[in-house]
Amino acid sequence: MNTIEIIRAAQQAHLVDEDGEPLVLELSPPLTLEEIDSLQEKVGQPLPGELRTLLTFCSGIDGCLDGIDFTGERMSFVLEEIFPSGLPIAADGFGNFWILDITPQTTQFAPVFFACHDPPVILHQSANIASFLAEVFRMSTPPHQSLVDDVHEDRLFEVWRKNPGVVSQPTATASSDSLLRCFASELPEHFQIVDLRSVEPGMGFSWGRYGPRTEVRRHGYERLFAYAKPPGRGLFAKLFGRQDV
Repeated sequence: MNTIEIIRAAQQAHLVDEDGEPLVLELSPPLTLEEIDSLQEKVGQPLPGELRTLLTFCSGIDGCLDGIDFTGERMSFVLEEIFPSGLPIAADGFGNFWILDITPQTTQFAPVFFACHDPPVILHQSANIASFLAEVFRMSTPPHQSLVDDVHEDRLFEVWRKNPGVVSQPTATASSDSLLRCFASELPEHFQIVDLRSVEPGMGFSWGRYGPRTEVRRHGYERLFAYAKPPGRGLFAKLFGRQDV
């Protein structure tokens, strides 16, 4: 099903919270074509076709998560070094957001990432808005099992603790992958690299691995990320007992 079909099905379903209390979805008014074009200009990249179509149906949904806003207007989120043209579309009410990663290549669909600040990790959530919404509504459908809940509650701590998929800069420079090799060649040796070009929900990286001064880079609009420890060992790292990992 597409996004509109998923929303309409959720409106007809008997959605309840984990205490059995009914949930009512309230849709925000759709945007005009002029408003959609204005949003595209603000984002700085062509909006994915999936999003443009959705915005002609509704601009947001209240009654799930801490609200969904497909325009990003209600979301206070800035992390341009990771998402240069990212559009925050949902929040959890605790300062964490789901971001649509819009790039020049996302002409039809853009993936959704979960950006958390405690612990400071970025996780892949869904391949598109439709699959994200389907999992959001599953949270309100018994037995309430959802990839959104898995990512939000569990997998971020796995990434923070285990730091999976990380490769060193010297290792990446010897890779047979030309994009990875090119990215690594632009970085100093102390950087660590994570490839999120093709991953399952819940995979990601610790963008704040070494505290608020962690240096984070992205290879253009490719989903190749790198981060490095700043000079000296900061208070944040001491508090969390982090070593060089």
